[in-house]
Amino acid sequence: MNSLLLLLIAVPALEIFVFIKVGGVFGALNTILLIITTAVVGIYFAKLEGLNTIRSGIENVYKNKPPIYEILSGASIAFAALLLILPGFITDGIGFLLLVPFTRRLLINYFMKGKKNINNNEDVIEAEVIEDKKDEL
Repeated sequence: MNSLLLLLIAVPALEIFVFIKVGGVFGALNTILLIITTAVVGIYFAKLEGLNTIRSGIENVYKNKPPIYEILSGASIAFAALLLILPGFITDGIGFLLLVPFTRRLLINYFMKGKKNINNNEDVIEAEVIEDKKDEL
């Protein structure tokens, strides 16, 4: 709980600090236009990557493969779109990193490390039922 509270305070404070620094260099109007431009361009690329992910997921379904990567990729693209809508340069940078397929694959593989054998359940014992029928008169 404390780390979430710290995150909710630290991220906006860092964004305001970066706004002030960028606004001092480029000017207030140019900074606002840059924030709007990154949001529009980011949402456009999020839409394109989302459509590519849906196509890839449908291909995997047709090949009888589970589209696990595509589901996780779609969730990260949705999170990237949310970060790009939020005003700020730090959140935009993280959002653009999540939109790039190479970095998205690295992050998904990092968080899914050790989860490869999800279906491997050691508590299951396979057996065969043999019915023993007696001859009845």
